[in-house]
Amino acid sequence: MDAASDRVAQIQTEWRRERPDIDPSPQGVIGRLHRIGRLLDQRLDEVYARFDLSSAEFDILASLRRAGAPYQRRAGELAGHTMVTSGGLTKRVDRLISRGLVERRPEASDARGRLIGLTDAGLAVIDEAFTAHMAGEHRIIDELGPDAEMLEPLLRRWLDILESPLPERQAASAR
Repeated sequence: MDAASDRVAQIQTEWRRERPDIDPSPQGVIGRLHRIGRLLDQRLDEVYARFDLSSAEFDILASLRRAGAPYQRRAGELAGHTMVTSGGLTKRVDRLISRGLVERRPEASDARGRLIGLTDAGLAVIDEAFTAHMAGEHRIIDELGPDAEMLEPLLRRWLDILESPLPERQAASAR
């Protein structure tokens, strides 16, 4: 499908016809990013499904693995290192516990505190799943060819702008 006939271009054409007083050109970027995000999620979910994991469960296991040995984090810290809300964390951790991939451990410095840590089985699963995940991401990026090198710095800059506090964002947009 060429740029002139993709769904976003069709939507823009319809808006230009119906509301010629408003420039729909931002939809060319933002609309495509939304569609790309959904398609990327689908491709990544296919990889996670091979390991019977949801994206949130993969994220939890990956966060524990990135913590380094002994591959554990406090629950609150784990929520901050993943894209899982604290409310959704307990449900997902319970599922991972039932599968023998993680366990709750007492925290030595706080008798009431609990750590969530990878089991040996969890370590094996996340290492295998992460290997497959990165291979999949390489395939996706490779589809762009040499243009991929331009994309990361641009996206990093945009993310910095969007994640910055409002006064900084206003100053950046004034440049």
